[in-house]
Amino acid sequence: MENYTVVIPAAGQGKRMKAGKNKQFLMLNGIPLVIHTLRVFEQDDFCSEIVLVVNEQETEAMEQLVNEYGITTPVCIIPGGRERQNSVYEGLKQVENGGKDPVVLIHDGARPFIKKEQIDTLVSTAKASGAAIVAVPVKDTVKKASGTTVTATVEREGLWAVQTPQAFRLSLILSAHQQAAEAGFLGTDDASLAEWCGKTVRIVEGDYQNIKLTTPEDLLFAEAIISNRKDGHI
Repeated sequence: MENYTVVIPAAGQGKRMKAGKNKQFLMLNGIPLVIHTLRVFEQDDFCSEIVLVVNEQETEAMEQLVNEYGITTPVCIIPGGRERQNSVYEGLKQVENGGKDPVVLIHDGARPFIKKEQIDTLVSTAKASGAAIVAVPVKDTVKKASGTTVTATVEREGLWAVQTPQAFRLSLILSAHQQAAEAGFLGTDDASLAEWCGKTVRIVEGDYQNIKLTTPEDLLFAEAIISNRKDGHI
């Protein structure tokens, strides 16, 4: 297992959360959401650095949070871009190569429940293959529609719901972002940029608890997950 750097984009406004502020600052079990996420990587000895990409006007507030909660892993806080893809690209530029083409993780700031064993498998897979993602099999029936009219039922076998972290060799994902920026290509996630460049992406099966907090209802689910983990149920 080799050391890695994680880039965490946390510059989104989170409008669907309807909180009136960046959801990263929302309190979850008495602690800001972003701190929950940072602590996952702080507790992993193989995480050598965290690059946190934030809104420019929130840089100072984020620095204060990191200091207040005593995050011990080195954290580099930088301003993000207009889109998530731009923010990730800026974060990747901060990662030290060291001539070894290290593995770098990209993880949503609003996903605080990723588990260490999944991170370990993801890093090992990316080290061997160059690109790997965490995903879970789709459980619900998926349908295509035109407006509100169903046009087809999609075969569920082989469909995966993609999560983060996503892991890559630094040179691979930096090149993919650079090519996408030059071509004006906007992907749905970082793996889609690697795919667009013709790279093979491997899947590591994840956990359905690894939710992204997007809506007010997600906060209720998150509180339940924290409560159950404290009780030792999950």
